[in-house]
Amino acid sequence: MKRFAAFVFILVLVGAAAGAWLYIGVSRPYKGYEAAEQFVDIPAGAGPSSIGRRLADAGVVRDVNSFRFAVWLSRQGRRLQAGEYRFDRPVSAREVVDKIARGEVYVLPITFREGLTIKQMASLFESRGFGPADAFVRASKNVDLVRALDPEAQDLEGYLFPETYSLPRKATADQLVARMVSAFEKALTPDIRDQASARGIGLRQLVTLASIVEKETGSPAERPLVAAVYANRLRIGMGLQCDPTVIYALDRVGRYHGNLTREDLHFDSPYNTYRYSGLPPGPIASPGRASLAAAAAPADVPYIYFVSRNDGSHAFATTLDEHNRNVQQYQRQYFIDRRREAQ
Repeated sequence: MKRFAAFVFILVLVGAAAGAWLYIGVSRPYKGYEAAEQFVDIPAGAGPSSIGRRLADAGVVRDVNSFRFAVWLSRQGRRLQAGEYRFDRPVSAREVVDKIARGEVYVLPITFREGLTIKQMASLFESRGFGPADAFVRASKNVDLVRALDPEAQDLEGYLFPETYSLPRKATADQLVARMVSAFEKALTPDIRDQASARGIGLRQLVTLASIVEKETGSPAERPLVAAVYANRLRIGMGLQCDPTVIYALDRVGRYHGNLTREDLHFDSPYNTYRYSGLPPGPIASPGRASLAAAAAPADVPYIYFVSRNDGSHAFATTLDEHNRNVQQYQRQYFIDRRREAQ
C-alpha cells in the first residue's frame, strides 16, 4: 500500500513538473528563423493544430504542442483570426496566440491625396510595391462597380475615394479599387445627395464639378466659393474656362509636360472647357469629401471670376473690370516683381 502511494506521489510530481515545464515553455520567448522577419499566412477556417504547424514550420514557435497548450491556457481557440502575420523578434507561444486572437494582421498603408487622377494613383500603387501600374489602370475600368451610381461611366475616374488604405502585402489592384469605390459611396452622404438633387444636379455632374473644385483650390474655406463661380457660369451659359480641364485633356494623350501654353488652350478635346461649353464629359480627378459637399451646396455669392494670389488663396470678383484689376494686382505685378528679383 505504501509502495502504491509512493508511486502515485511520484506520478503527481512528474505530472506537475511536466505541467510546469510546459507552462514555462509557452511563456519563454523563441525565435527559430534566421531572417530579420518572418511572415505566416493563416487561412480562414484553420484550427489550432493547423495554425500551430504553420507557425512551427516557420520557426515562430518551438512546436505544435507548445502552441496548442498556449491556446488552451488562453481559452482563445475560437478567436484565432485568419490573415498574414509578421514576426520580427523572439516571442512566446502565449504572445503568438494573443497576437492572432487580436487579429493583428500585417498591413501596409498607401495614401492617395485628393485631386489625383487614375494615372497618378496607378503610379503610386506601383511605387509602393503593390504591383504594376497597368494592373491598377485595368482595375479602374471595372465600371460595374459604379453602374448603379453612374450608368454613363467609361472608367472609375472620380469614383476612387482619396484616403489612406491599409492593405495586406498581397493585395491586388482589383481589391483596392473595390475598397476605394466603397469608400466613395460612404463619402457621398445622404445630405450631399439630397442637396445635389435639390439643385437639379445628377451624380455624374456633381462628381465632375467636385473634381474641378478639388483641382482649383486646396483651401477648405475657398471650396464653396470656387464651386459657386462655376455654378454661376453654368447658370448663365458662360464658358467654364478651367485650366485643370485642359491639363487633363492633354495628359490623357501624353501631351502635358508641366506648363500650360496659350496654344494648349486651343487643343481640341471635349474636356477643354475653353473650347466647349458646360461641364466636361466626366470627372478629371478624385475629389475629397469637402469638394463633394461644396459642389452640392456652393456658397450663395455672385462671383463668376477668380484669380490666384500666388500664396495658395484666390481673389474673387463679380465683374470683369474687378477681375482685371485683380489680375493686374496679383498676376502681372507678381511676375514683374519676380523678374526684378532675378536681375
